[in-house]
Amino acid sequence: MSRKEEHKFSNAKLGAAFAVRIVTRAQRDEMVGIQEDGALKIRLTAPAGVEANRALIAFLSARLGVPENKIEIVAGHEHRDKMISVEGLTTSDVETRLQPDPGAMDAD
Repeated sequence: MSRKEEHKFSNAKLGAAFAVRIVTRAQRDEMVGIQEDGALKIRLTAPAGVEANRALIAFLSARLGVPENKIEIVAGHEHRDKMISVEGLTTSDVETRLQPDPGAMDAD
């Protein structure tokens, strides 16, 4: 696929759902951008596994301005590709709040 697809946010029953791809053991926690498959790419300093899942929830909570208990990893707990559900926000809210960090470069 030669062009980047538009990221797809979906309306969920009580909020929004979207795909993320995480890169663990990064130098800093940051939003990188959108992958060719439409997933948001996020770098985390945490190692893979349970710690990365916790770090992802904390990162998204801070970026989205919602409590951690309103964010759920609904698929991909043991993988770098995950499906996230956020309760209480519209897809427009999520899209606006999850912009790439300035200076983040997609080199992974």
